[in-house]
Amino acid sequence: MEVKGQRYFKVGQKKDQKRPAQDGTKRRRLDATSVSYFRRVSERLNEEFTEEEEKALFVENVLSEVKGQAALVSTDMTGSVALERLLSLASPAQVAGVLAELGGETGSEFRGVSCDQCGGHVMESALRQAHRWNEEDSDVTPEDEEHCGMLEAQVKRVCGVVRESLLEFLKDPYGSHVLRTLVQVLSGSLSRDAAAAQTGRKQKKPKAEVLDFEIPVSFWWELKHLSERLLENINVCVTNTSASAALQTLLTVCHRKRPLLCRKLIKGIMGYLASLSSAPGVSPLLVFLKDPSCSHLMQTVFSFSQKAVLRDIYRSHLRTQLMPLALHPIANYTVQSLITASARFRVFLKIFDELMEGFEAILAAGHMGVVVLMVESCVYWEEKQNALLQRLLQAFHCSEPASLQVSCLPLFLSLLAYEVYYNTETAEGDAVTQPVQRCLSVSYHGSRLVQALAGFKDRSVLMNSLHGLGSADLLTLGTDRFGSHALQKLLTAASDKGRGKILRKLEELYVQLACSSCGSRLLEAVWNSATVSQRQSIAEKLVPSESQLRSDQFARHIWAKFGLTNFMKRRADWQEVQTGESKKRKMFSDILQ
Repeated sequence: MEVKGQRYFKVGQKKDQKRPAQDGTKRRRLDATSVSYFRRVSERLNEEFTEEEEKALFVENVLSEVKGQAALVSTDMTGSVALERLLSLASPAQVAGVLAELGGETGSEFRGVSCDQCGGHVMESALRQAHRWNEEDSDVTPEDEEHCGMLEAQVKRVCGVVRESLLEFLKDPYGSHVLRTLVQVLSGSLSRDAAAAQTGRKQKKPKAEVLDFEIPVSFWWELKHLSERLLENINVCVTNTSASAALQTLLTVCHRKRPLLCRKLIKGIMGYLASLSSAPGVSPLLVFLKDPSCSHLMQTVFSFSQKAVLRDIYRSHLRTQLMPLALHPIANYTVQSLITASARFRVFLKIFDELMEGFEAILAAGHMGVVVLMVESCVYWEEKQNALLQRLLQAFHCSEPASLQVSCLPLFLSLLAYEVYYNTETAEGDAVTQPVQRCLSVSYHGSRLVQALAGFKDRSVLMNSLHGLGSADLLTLGTDRFGSHALQKLLTAASDKGRGKILRKLEELYVQLACSSCGSRLLEAVWNSATVSQRQSIAEKLVPSESQLRSDQFARHIWAKFGLTNFMKRRADWQEVQTGESKKRKMFSDILQ
Protein backbone atom coordinates (compact mmCIF):
# COMPACT_ATOMS: atom_id res chain seq x y z
CA MET A 1 0.00 0.00 0.00
CA GLU A 2 1.38 3.38 -0.96
CA VAL A 3 1.31 6.39 1.35
CA LYS A 4 1.19 10.09 0.60
CA GLY A 5 4.61 11.64 0.30
CA GLN A 6 6.18 8.54 -1.21
CA ARG A 7 9.32 9.34 -3.18
CA TYR A 8 9.66 8.82 -6.89
CA PHE A 9 12.27 6.32 -8.00
CA LYS A 10 14.74 6.68 -10.83
CA VAL A 11 13.78 5.24 -14.18
CA GLY A 12 14.66 1.55 -14.29
CA GLN A 13 14.54 1.09 -10.51
CA LYS A 14 11.68 -1.04 -9.28
CA LYS A 15 9.54 0.30 -6.50
CA ASP A 16 10.51 -2.40 -3.99
CA GLN A 17 14.24 -2.03 -4.64
CA LYS A 18 16.55 -0.02 -2.38
CA ARG A 19 20.03 1.25 -2.86
CA PRO A 20 22.56 -1.00 -1.12
CA ALA A 21 23.97 0.10 2.22
CA GLN A 22 27.03 2.30 2.01
CA ASP A 23 29.31 -0.32 3.56
CA GLY A 24 28.10 -3.08 1.22
CA THR A 25 26.16 -4.98 3.88
CA LYS A 26 22.55 -5.99 3.42
CA ARG A 27 20.12 -3.18 4.24
CA ARG A 28 18.11 -3.63 7.43
CA ARG A 29 14.38 -3.04 7.17
CA LEU A 30 11.65 -2.11 9.60
CA ASP A 31 9.45 -5.00 10.64
CA ALA A 32 5.83 -5.16 9.48
CA THR A 33 4.49 -3.95 12.84
CA SER A 34 6.67 -0.84 12.78
CA VAL A 35 5.75 -0.09 9.16
CA SER A 36 2.07 -0.29 10.08
CA TYR A 37 2.66 2.00 13.07
CA PHE A 38 4.40 4.71 11.04
CA ARG A 39 1.75 4.50 8.36
CA ARG A 40 -0.84 5.32 11.04
CA VAL A 41 1.37 8.18 12.22
CA SER A 42 1.33 9.67 8.72
CA GLU A 43 -2.46 9.33 8.57
CA ARG A 44 -2.78 11.13 11.91
CA LEU A 45 -0.51 13.93 10.69
CA ASN A 46 -2.95 14.53 7.84
CA GLU A 47 -5.49 15.63 10.45
CA GLU A 48 -5.48 18.86 12.43
CA PHE A 49 -4.58 18.88 16.13
CA THR A 50 -7.20 20.62 18.25
CA GLU A 51 -4.78 21.68 20.98
CA GLU A 52 -1.08 22.42 21.20
CA GLU A 53 -0.75 20.11 24.19
CA GLU A 54 -2.21 17.24 22.20
CA LYS A 55 0.23 17.87 19.35
CA ALA A 56 3.22 18.06 21.69
CA LEU A 57 2.24 14.81 23.39
CA PHE A 58 1.78 13.07 20.04
CA VAL A 59 5.22 14.20 18.82
CA GLU A 60 6.86 13.13 22.06
CA ASN A 61 5.25 9.68 21.95
CA VAL A 62 6.24 9.01 18.35
CA LEU A 63 9.81 10.22 18.88
CA SER A 64 10.09 7.89 21.86
CA GLU A 65 9.30 5.03 19.46
CA VAL A 66 11.95 6.34 17.04
CA LYS A 67 14.62 6.53 19.73
CA GLY A 68 17.24 3.84 19.34
CA GLN A 69 16.34 3.14 15.73
CA ALA A 70 16.38 6.62 14.15
CA ALA A 71 18.71 5.58 11.31
CA LEU A 72 16.56 2.56 10.50
CA VAL A 73 13.35 4.63 10.50
CA SER A 74 14.99 7.38 8.40
CA THR A 75 16.04 4.97 5.66
CA ASP A 76 12.68 3.20 5.48
CA MET A 77 10.18 4.46 2.93
CA THR A 78 7.17 4.59 5.27
CA GLY A 79 9.08 5.55 8.40
CA SER A 80 10.99 8.37 6.72
CA VAL A 81 7.80 10.00 5.42
CA ALA A 82 6.35 10.10 8.94
CA LEU A 83 9.59 11.23 10.60
CA GLU A 84 10.22 13.93 8.00
CA ARG A 85 6.86 15.54 8.68
CA LEU A 86 7.08 14.97 12.43
CA LEU A 87 10.31 16.97 12.68
CA SER A 88 8.48 20.07 11.47
CA LEU A 89 6.33 19.84 14.62
CA ALA A 90 9.13 18.92 17.03
CA SER A 91 10.97 21.34 19.30
CA PRO A 92 14.58 22.35 18.54
CA ALA A 93 15.75 20.10 21.37
CA GLN A 94 13.84 17.12 19.96
CA VAL A 95 15.24 17.76 16.49
CA ALA A 96 18.74 17.98 17.96
CA GLY A 97 18.16 14.64 19.70
CA VAL A 98 17.21 12.95 16.43
CA LEU A 99 20.25 14.43 14.66
CA ALA A 100 22.54 13.34 17.50
CA GLU A 101 21.36 9.75 17.10
CA LEU A 102 21.57 9.84 13.31
CA GLY A 103 25.19 11.00 13.47
CA GLY A 104 26.36 8.41 15.99
CA GLU A 105 29.15 9.03 18.46
CA THR A 106 31.52 10.66 15.97
CA GLY A 107 29.00 12.02 13.47
CA SER A 108 30.36 9.77 10.74
CA GLU A 109 26.96 8.11 10.25
CA PHE A 110 25.49 11.35 8.88
CA ARG A 111 26.99 10.52 5.51
CA GLY A 112 25.22 7.18 5.17
CA VAL A 113 21.82 8.64 6.10
CA SER A 114 22.27 11.75 3.93
CA CYS A 115 23.21 9.72 0.84
CA ASP A 116 20.12 7.53 1.16
CA GLN A 117 17.05 8.17 -0.98
CA CYS A 118 14.83 8.29 2.12
CA GLY A 119 17.29 9.38 4.79
CA GLY A 120 18.31 12.43 2.76
CA HIS A 121 14.78 13.83 3.07
CA VAL A 122 14.82 13.33 6.84
CA MET A 123 18.18 15.10 7.13
CA GLU A 124 16.87 18.02 5.07
CA SER A 125 13.76 18.28 7.24
CA ALA A 126 15.86 18.27 10.42
CA LEU A 127 18.21 20.97 9.12
CA ARG A 128 15.32 23.20 7.99
CA GLN A 129 14.05 23.48 11.55
CA ALA A 130 16.80 26.01 12.20
CA HIS A 131 14.51 28.69 10.75
CA ARG A 132 12.14 28.31 13.73
CA TRP A 133 14.46 29.06 16.61
CA ASN A 134 14.23 32.86 16.41
CA GLU A 135 10.59 33.41 15.54
CA GLU A 136 9.54 36.94 16.41
CA ASP A 137 6.13 35.94 17.76
CA SER A 138 7.50 33.60 20.45
CA ASP A 139 8.77 34.46 23.93
CA VAL A 140 12.31 33.11 24.12
CA THR A 141 13.17 31.69 27.54
CA PRO A 142 16.61 30.59 28.80
CA GLU A 143 15.45 27.02 28.29
CA ASP A 144 14.56 27.78 24.65
CA GLU A 145 18.00 29.30 24.11
CA GLU A 146 19.61 26.17 25.55
CA HIS A 147 17.55 23.95 23.22
CA CYS A 148 18.46 26.11 20.23
CA GLY A 149 22.08 25.83 21.24
CA MET A 150 21.74 22.05 21.12
CA LEU A 151 20.38 22.22 17.58
CA GLU A 152 23.10 24.69 16.59
CA ALA A 153 25.74 22.24 17.82
CA GLN A 154 24.25 19.40 15.78
CA VAL A 155 24.09 21.52 12.61
CA LYS A 156 27.76 22.39 13.07
CA ARG A 157 28.45 18.70 13.58
CA VAL A 158 26.80 17.96 10.23
CA CYS A 159 28.95 20.70 8.67
CA GLY A 160 32.10 19.02 9.90
CA VAL A 161 31.13 15.69 8.36
CA VAL A 162 30.14 17.36 5.07
CA ARG A 163 33.51 19.11 4.81
CA GLU A 164 35.40 15.88 5.53
CA SER A 165 33.43 13.87 2.96
CA LEU A 166 32.63 16.71 0.57
CA LEU A 167 33.25 14.82 -2.66
CA GLU A 168 30.85 12.05 -1.66
CA PHE A 169 28.15 14.58 -0.78
CA LEU A 170 28.73 16.53 -4.00
CA LYS A 171 28.52 13.54 -6.31
CA ASP A 172 25.64 11.73 -4.60
CA PRO A 173 22.19 12.82 -5.90
CA TYR A 174 20.67 12.64 -2.41
CA GLY A 175 23.69 13.89 -0.48
CA SER A 176 23.94 16.95 -2.72
CA HIS A 177 20.39 17.92 -1.79
CA VAL A 178 21.32 17.73 1.89
CA LEU A 179 24.34 19.93 1.11
CA ARG A 180 22.14 22.48 -0.65
CA THR A 181 19.74 22.64 2.31
CA LEU A 182 22.70 22.98 4.68
CA VAL A 183 24.04 25.93 2.67
CA GLN A 184 20.66 27.68 2.85
CA VAL A 185 20.43 27.10 6.61
CA LEU A 186 23.97 28.38 7.23
CA SER A 187 23.16 31.58 5.32
CA GLY A 188 19.79 32.14 7.02
CA SER A 189 18.09 32.17 3.63
CA LEU A 190 15.74 29.23 3.11
CA SER A 191 13.61 28.80 0.00
CA ARG A 192 9.90 28.93 0.87
CA ASP A 193 9.19 25.76 -1.09
CA ALA A 194 11.77 23.94 0.99
CA ALA A 195 10.42 25.37 4.23
CA ALA A 196 6.90 24.17 3.43
CA ALA A 197 7.76 20.88 1.73
CA GLN A 198 8.03 18.84 4.91
CA THR A 199 4.39 19.38 5.94
CA GLY A 200 3.08 17.45 2.95
CA ARG A 201 0.15 19.84 2.62
CA LYS A 202 -0.77 22.28 -0.08
CA GLN A 203 0.36 25.74 0.95
CA LYS A 204 -1.05 29.11 0.04
CA LYS A 205 1.05 31.15 -2.34
CA PRO A 206 3.93 32.59 -0.26
CA LYS A 207 4.50 36.30 0.01
CA ALA A 208 8.18 35.88 -0.89
CA GLU A 209 10.20 33.16 -2.56
CA VAL A 210 12.83 33.17 0.19
CA LEU A 211 12.43 32.98 3.97
CA ASP A 212 15.12 34.96 5.79
CA PHE A 213 15.81 34.21 9.45
CA GLU A 214 18.36 35.05 12.12
CA ILE A 215 21.29 32.67 12.55
CA PRO A 216 24.08 32.20 15.09
CA VAL A 217 27.39 33.89 14.29
CA SER A 218 29.03 30.49 14.13
CA PHE A 219 27.02 29.68 11.01
CA TRP A 220 28.77 32.47 9.07
CA TRP A 221 32.11 30.85 9.80
CA GLU A 222 30.80 27.43 8.85
CA LEU A 223 29.55 28.85 5.55
CA LYS A 224 32.95 30.44 4.90
CA HIS A 225 34.83 27.21 5.58
CA LEU A 226 32.41 25.20 3.45
CA SER A 227 32.81 27.70 0.59
CA GLU A 228 36.59 27.32 0.76
CA ARG A 229 36.26 23.54 0.53
CA LEU A 230 33.99 23.86 -2.49
CA LEU A 231 36.52 26.10 -4.24
CA GLU A 232 39.21 23.49 -3.53
CA ASN A 233 37.05 21.00 -5.43
CA ILE A 234 35.99 23.39 -8.18
CA ASN A 235 37.04 20.87 -10.85
CA VAL A 236 34.24 18.57 -9.68
CA CYS A 237 31.69 21.38 -9.29
CA VAL A 238 31.97 22.50 -12.91
CA THR A 239 31.67 19.01 -14.42
CA ASN A 240 29.33 17.03 -12.15
CA THR A 241 25.60 17.85 -12.37
CA SER A 242 24.80 17.35 -8.67
CA ALA A 243 27.92 19.23 -7.55
CA SER A 244 27.20 22.08 -9.95
CA ALA A 245 23.69 22.47 -8.51
CA ALA A 246 25.15 22.70 -4.99
CA LEU A 247 27.59 25.40 -6.06
CA GLN A 248 24.76 27.33 -7.74
CA THR A 249 22.80 27.23 -4.48
CA LEU A 250 25.83 28.59 -2.64
CA LEU A 251 26.22 31.42 -5.18
CA THR A 252 22.52 32.27 -4.89
CA VAL A 253 22.44 32.56 -1.10
CA CYS A 254 25.78 34.40 -0.97
CA HIS A 255 24.54 36.89 -3.56
CA ARG A 256 21.67 37.74 -1.22
CA LYS A 257 23.41 37.53 2.17
CA ARG A 258 27.21 37.60 1.64
CA PRO A 259 28.02 39.60 -1.52
CA LEU A 260 31.76 39.71 -0.79
CA LEU A 261 31.88 35.94 -0.50
CA CYS A 262 29.87 35.68 -3.72
CA ARG A 263 32.46 37.79 -5.55
CA LYS A 264 35.24 35.59 -4.19
CA LEU A 265 33.44 32.49 -5.42
CA ILE A 266 32.88 33.94 -8.89
CA LYS A 267 36.53 35.01 -9.07
CA GLY A 268 37.61 31.49 -8.13
CA ILE A 269 35.29 29.85 -10.68
CA MET A 270 36.34 32.11 -13.53
CA GLY A 271 39.99 31.81 -12.56
CA TYR A 272 39.82 28.03 -12.73
CA LEU A 273 37.98 27.96 -16.06
CA ALA A 274 40.34 30.47 -17.65
CA SER A 275 43.37 28.44 -16.54
CA LEU A 276 42.35 25.32 -18.43
CA SER A 277 44.15 24.46 -21.63
CA SER A 278 42.44 24.98 -24.97
CA ALA A 279 43.19 25.43 -28.63
CA PRO A 280 45.37 28.46 -29.46
CA GLY A 281 43.30 31.61 -29.63
CA VAL A 282 40.16 29.88 -28.30
CA SER A 283 38.89 30.52 -24.79
CA PRO A 284 38.32 27.39 -22.67
CA LEU A 285 35.15 29.08 -21.42
CA LEU A 286 33.44 28.41 -24.77
CA VAL A 287 33.46 24.66 -24.11
CA PHE A 288 31.71 25.04 -20.76
CA LEU A 289 29.11 27.40 -22.16
CA LYS A 290 28.00 24.63 -24.51
CA ASP A 291 28.02 21.89 -21.89
CA PRO A 292 24.55 20.78 -20.64
CA SER A 293 25.71 20.69 -17.01
CA CYS A 294 28.23 23.52 -16.71
CA SER A 295 26.13 25.94 -18.77
CA HIS A 296 23.67 26.20 -15.85
CA LEU A 297 26.53 27.16 -13.55
CA MET A 298 27.71 29.78 -16.04
CA GLN A 299 24.22 31.25 -16.21
CA THR A 300 24.29 31.68 -12.43
CA VAL A 301 27.79 33.20 -12.57
CA PHE A 302 26.71 35.72 -15.23
CA SER A 303 23.56 36.63 -13.29
CA PHE A 304 25.49 37.52 -10.12
CA SER A 305 28.59 39.10 -11.69
CA GLN A 306 29.37 42.79 -11.32
CA LYS A 307 30.04 45.25 -14.12
CA ALA A 308 33.84 44.82 -14.13
CA VAL A 309 33.58 41.01 -14.23
CA LEU A 310 31.08 41.06 -17.08
CA ARG A 311 33.26 43.46 -19.03
CA ASP A 312 36.31 41.22 -18.52
CA ILE A 313 34.38 38.09 -19.50
CA TYR A 314 33.25 39.71 -22.73
CA ARG A 315 36.64 41.14 -23.66
CA SER A 316 38.71 38.08 -22.72
CA HIS A 317 36.42 35.22 -23.70
CA LEU A 318 33.31 36.13 -25.69
CA ARG A 319 34.19 38.91 -28.11
CA THR A 320 33.44 37.81 -31.73
CA GLN A 321 32.02 34.53 -30.36
CA LEU A 322 28.52 35.62 -29.36
CA MET A 323 26.82 34.73 -32.65
CA PRO A 324 27.91 31.05 -32.64
CA LEU A 325 26.89 30.87 -28.99
CA ALA A 326 23.50 32.51 -29.65
CA LEU A 327 22.81 29.94 -32.36
CA HIS A 328 23.90 26.98 -30.21
CA PRO A 329 21.00 24.91 -28.71
CA ILE A 330 22.51 25.06 -25.20
CA ALA A 331 24.85 28.06 -25.14
CA ASN A 332 22.08 30.46 -26.23
CA TYR A 333 20.71 30.28 -22.67
CA THR A 334 24.00 31.51 -21.26
CA VAL A 335 23.91 34.36 -23.79
CA GLN A 336 20.45 35.24 -22.47
CA SER A 337 21.83 35.40 -18.91
CA LEU A 338 24.70 37.59 -20.13
CA ILE A 339 22.29 39.99 -21.84
CA THR A 340 20.10 40.27 -18.73
CA ALA A 341 23.06 40.79 -16.38
CA SER A 342 24.68 43.46 -18.58
CA ALA A 343 21.49 45.29 -19.61
CA ARG A 344 22.25 48.45 -17.58
CA PHE A 345 26.00 48.51 -18.27
CA ARG A 346 27.79 49.90 -21.31
CA VAL A 347 29.20 46.48 -22.17
CA PHE A 348 25.67 45.68 -23.35
CA LEU A 349 26.16 48.03 -26.29
CA LYS A 350 29.06 45.87 -27.50
CA ILE A 351 27.01 42.72 -27.01
CA PHE A 352 24.05 44.29 -28.82
CA ASP A 353 26.09 45.39 -31.85
CA GLU A 354 27.64 41.95 -32.20
CA LEU A 355 24.30 40.13 -32.01
CA MET A 356 22.62 42.54 -34.41
CA GLU A 357 24.98 41.38 -37.16
CA GLY A 358 23.25 38.00 -37.19
CA PHE A 359 19.83 39.05 -35.95
CA GLU A 360 17.86 37.25 -38.67
CA ALA A 361 19.85 34.06 -38.11
CA ILE A 362 18.90 34.07 -34.42
CA LEU A 363 15.24 34.50 -35.39
CA ALA A 364 15.52 31.71 -37.96
CA ALA A 365 17.03 29.40 -35.31
CA GLY A 366 13.95 30.01 -33.15
CA HIS A 367 15.98 31.31 -30.20
CA MET A 368 13.39 33.91 -29.29
CA GLY A 369 14.64 34.18 -25.73
CA VAL A 370 17.75 35.95 -27.04
CA VAL A 371 15.66 38.29 -29.21
CA VAL A 372 13.17 39.15 -26.47
CA LEU A 373 15.92 39.92 -23.96
CA MET A 374 17.69 42.16 -26.48
CA VAL A 375 14.43 44.11 -26.88
CA GLU A 376 13.80 44.25 -23.12
CA SER A 377 17.34 45.51 -22.50
CA CYS A 378 16.98 48.23 -25.13
CA VAL A 379 14.39 49.88 -22.90
CA TYR A 380 17.41 51.30 -21.04
CA TRP A 381 19.18 52.41 -24.24
CA GLU A 382 16.98 54.77 -26.25
CA GLU A 383 19.62 55.23 -28.96
CA LYS A 384 19.31 51.56 -29.94
CA GLN A 385 15.51 51.31 -29.97
CA ASN A 386 14.76 52.54 -33.47
CA ALA A 387 17.46 50.39 -35.10
CA LEU A 388 16.13 47.28 -33.36
CA LEU A 389 12.50 48.05 -34.27
CA GLN A 390 13.43 48.54 -37.93
CA ARG A 391 15.35 45.27 -37.92
CA LEU A 392 12.27 43.50 -36.51
CA LEU A 393 10.03 45.01 -39.18
CA GLN A 394 12.45 43.83 -41.86
CA ALA A 395 12.70 40.35 -40.34
CA PHE A 396 8.91 39.98 -40.36
CA HIS A 397 8.72 41.38 -43.93
CA CYS A 398 6.48 44.32 -43.08
CA SER A 399 8.96 47.19 -43.34
CA GLU A 400 8.43 48.28 -46.94
CA PRO A 401 6.17 49.70 -48.20
CA ALA A 402 5.29 51.69 -45.06
CA SER A 403 1.63 50.70 -45.41
CA LEU A 404 2.56 47.15 -44.35
CA GLN A 405 3.73 48.34 -40.94
CA VAL A 406 0.15 48.53 -39.72
CA SER A 407 0.14 44.73 -39.70
CA CYS A 408 3.19 44.39 -37.44
CA LEU A 409 1.35 43.67 -34.17
CA PRO A 410 -0.35 40.41 -35.31
CA LEU A 411 2.98 39.33 -36.85
CA PHE A 412 4.97 40.02 -33.68
CA LEU A 413 2.36 38.30 -31.50
CA SER A 414 2.27 35.17 -33.65
CA LEU A 415 5.98 35.25 -34.61
CA LEU A 416 5.06 34.70 -38.26
CA ALA A 417 6.34 36.59 -41.32
CA TYR A 418 3.84 38.63 -43.32
CA GLU A 419 3.60 36.10 -46.19
CA VAL A 420 2.99 33.21 -43.81
CA TYR A 421 0.49 34.97 -41.58
CA TYR A 422 -1.62 36.38 -44.40
CA ASN A 423 -0.93 33.50 -46.81
CA THR A 424 -0.01 35.89 -49.62
CA GLU A 425 1.98 33.34 -51.66
CA THR A 426 0.62 30.57 -53.85
CA ALA A 427 2.18 27.14 -54.17
CA GLU A 428 4.17 28.39 -57.18
CA GLY A 429 5.52 31.33 -55.17
CA ASP A 430 3.45 34.01 -56.92
CA ALA A 431 2.25 36.86 -54.75
CA VAL A 432 -1.43 37.25 -53.94
CA THR A 433 -2.63 40.83 -54.16
CA GLN A 434 -5.32 40.49 -51.48
CA PRO A 435 -4.12 39.06 -48.13
CA VAL A 436 -6.26 36.34 -46.57
CA GLN A 437 -7.91 37.36 -43.31
CA ARG A 438 -7.20 34.99 -40.43
CA CYS A 439 -7.85 34.75 -36.70
CA LEU A 440 -5.32 36.35 -34.41
CA SER A 441 -2.90 33.91 -32.79
CA VAL A 442 -0.62 34.68 -29.86
CA SER A 443 2.56 32.88 -28.73
CA TYR A 444 4.35 33.21 -25.40
CA HIS A 445 7.49 34.82 -26.81
CA GLY A 446 5.39 36.94 -29.16
CA SER A 447 3.56 38.38 -26.17
CA ARG A 448 6.83 39.08 -24.35
CA LEU A 449 8.22 40.74 -27.49
CA VAL A 450 5.25 43.11 -27.70
CA GLN A 451 5.40 43.86 -23.97
CA ALA A 452 9.07 44.79 -24.32
CA LEU A 453 8.40 46.99 -27.37
CA ALA A 454 5.66 48.76 -25.41
CA GLY A 455 8.43 50.09 -23.16
CA PHE A 456 10.15 51.93 -26.05
CA LYS A 457 9.93 55.70 -26.19
CA ASP A 458 8.41 55.70 -29.69
CA ARG A 459 5.44 53.31 -29.75
CA SER A 460 3.65 54.88 -32.72
CA VAL A 461 4.14 51.91 -35.11
CA LEU A 462 2.87 49.47 -32.51
CA MET A 463 -0.09 51.63 -31.47
CA ASN A 464 -1.12 52.25 -35.11
CA SER A 465 -1.18 48.51 -35.62
CA LEU A 466 -3.26 48.07 -32.46
CA HIS A 467 -5.77 50.66 -33.70
CA GLY A 468 -6.08 48.63 -36.91
CA LEU A 469 -7.31 45.49 -35.13
CA GLY A 470 -11.00 44.64 -35.34
CA SER A 471 -13.27 43.84 -32.39
CA ALA A 472 -12.90 40.07 -32.83
CA ASP A 473 -9.09 40.28 -32.70
CA LEU A 474 -9.19 42.61 -29.70
CA LEU A 475 -11.44 40.17 -27.84
CA THR A 476 -9.13 37.28 -28.70
CA LEU A 477 -6.15 39.32 -27.54
CA GLY A 478 -7.84 40.41 -24.33
CA THR A 479 -8.99 36.94 -23.28
CA ASP A 480 -5.84 35.03 -24.27
CA ARG A 481 -3.52 34.03 -21.41
CA PHE A 482 -0.52 35.49 -23.25
CA GLY A 483 -2.23 38.15 -25.34
CA SER A 484 -3.96 39.78 -22.37
CA HIS A 485 -0.58 40.67 -20.87
CA ALA A 486 0.52 42.27 -24.16
CA LEU A 487 -2.68 44.30 -24.50
CA GLN A 488 -2.45 45.36 -20.85
CA LYS A 489 1.08 46.64 -21.34
CA LEU A 490 0.08 48.56 -24.47
CA LEU A 491 -2.94 50.16 -22.80
CA THR A 492 -1.26 51.10 -19.53
CA ALA A 493 1.82 52.50 -21.32
CA ALA A 494 -0.27 54.62 -23.71
CA SER A 495 -1.09 58.27 -23.16
CA ASP A 496 -4.54 59.17 -21.86
CA LYS A 497 -5.59 60.16 -25.38
CA GLY A 498 -4.21 56.97 -26.98
CA ARG A 499 -5.76 54.79 -24.29
CA GLY A 500 -9.11 56.48 -24.75
CA LYS A 501 -9.05 55.73 -28.47
CA ILE A 502 -8.53 52.00 -27.84
CA LEU A 503 -11.08 51.92 -25.02
CA ARG A 504 -13.73 53.25 -27.39
CA LYS A 505 -13.12 50.19 -29.59
CA LEU A 506 -13.36 47.94 -26.52
CA GLU A 507 -16.64 49.42 -25.24
CA GLU A 508 -18.83 46.63 -26.62
CA LEU A 509 -16.42 43.99 -25.26
CA TYR A 510 -16.30 45.04 -21.60
CA VAL A 511 -18.86 42.49 -20.42
CA GLN A 512 -17.16 39.62 -22.28
CA LEU A 513 -13.79 40.68 -20.89
CA ALA A 514 -15.16 40.91 -17.35
CA CYS A 515 -16.51 37.34 -17.60
CA SER A 516 -13.10 35.95 -18.62
CA SER A 517 -10.30 35.00 -16.22
CA CYS A 518 -7.67 36.81 -18.31
CA GLY A 519 -9.98 39.56 -19.52
CA SER A 520 -11.11 40.49 -16.00
CA ARG A 521 -7.48 40.90 -14.91
CA LEU A 522 -6.86 43.07 -17.99
CA LEU A 523 -9.94 45.18 -17.30
CA GLU A 524 -8.86 45.74 -13.70
CA ALA A 525 -5.36 46.85 -14.82
CA VAL A 526 -6.89 49.25 -17.36
CA TRP A 527 -9.21 50.61 -14.66
CA ASN A 528 -6.27 51.31 -12.36
CA SER A 529 -4.53 53.42 -15.02
CA ALA A 530 -7.65 55.09 -16.46
CA THR A 531 -8.83 58.66 -15.93
CA VAL A 532 -12.07 59.40 -14.07
CA SER A 533 -13.95 60.02 -17.31
CA GLN A 534 -12.64 56.76 -18.78
CA ARG A 535 -13.73 54.89 -15.64
CA GLN A 536 -17.18 56.42 -15.97
CA SER A 537 -17.43 55.23 -19.58
CA ILE A 538 -16.42 51.71 -18.53
CA ALA A 539 -18.96 51.69 -15.70
CA GLU A 540 -21.76 52.89 -17.97
CA LYS A 541 -21.16 49.95 -20.30
CA LEU A 542 -21.06 47.40 -17.47
CA VAL A 543 -24.02 48.30 -15.26
CA PRO A 544 -26.75 47.30 -17.77
CA SER A 545 -25.49 43.69 -17.45
CA GLU A 546 -25.69 43.66 -13.65
CA SER A 547 -27.29 40.23 -13.27
CA GLN A 548 -24.80 38.57 -15.62
CA LEU A 549 -21.80 40.21 -14.00
CA ARG A 550 -22.80 39.55 -10.40
CA SER A 551 -23.43 35.87 -11.11
CA ASP A 552 -20.14 35.26 -12.95
CA GLN A 553 -17.17 33.92 -10.97
CA PHE A 554 -14.77 36.48 -12.46
CA ALA A 555 -17.00 39.44 -13.20
CA ARG A 556 -18.47 39.64 -9.68
CA HIS A 557 -15.04 40.76 -8.42
CA ILE A 558 -14.98 43.44 -11.11
CA TRP A 559 -18.41 44.61 -9.98
CA ALA A 560 -17.22 45.00 -6.39
CA LYS A 561 -13.82 46.56 -7.14
CA PHE A 562 -15.27 49.11 -9.53
CA GLY A 563 -17.95 50.09 -7.00
CA LEU A 564 -20.68 49.69 -9.59
CA THR A 565 -23.48 49.47 -7.01
CA ASN A 566 -22.54 52.94 -5.81
CA PHE A 567 -22.28 54.07 -9.42
CA MET A 568 -25.92 53.14 -9.97
CA LYS A 569 -27.39 54.39 -6.70
CA ARG A 570 -25.02 57.07 -5.36
CA ARG A 571 -23.33 58.54 -8.40
CA ALA A 572 -21.99 61.64 -6.57
CA ASP A 573 -20.29 59.53 -3.88
CA TRP A 574 -18.81 57.25 -6.53
CA GLN A 575 -17.50 60.27 -8.46
CA GLU A 576 -15.89 61.67 -5.31
CA VAL A 577 -14.13 58.38 -4.52
CA GLN A 578 -12.80 58.00 -8.06
CA THR A 579 -11.54 61.58 -8.14
CA GLY A 580 -9.70 61.03 -4.85
CA GLU A 581 -8.10 57.84 -6.13
CA SER A 582 -7.06 59.59 -9.33
CA LYS A 583 -5.36 62.38 -7.38
CA LYS A 584 -3.52 59.87 -5.18
CA ARG A 585 -2.34 57.92 -8.20
CA LYS A 586 -1.05 61.08 -9.88
CA MET A 587 0.69 62.21 -6.69
CA PHE A 588 2.53 58.88 -6.29
CA SER A 589 3.38 58.87 -9.99
CA ASP A 590 4.99 62.31 -9.67
CA ILE A 591 6.98 61.15 -6.62
CA LEU A 592 8.25 58.05 -8.41
CA GLN A 593 9.31 60.08 -11.42
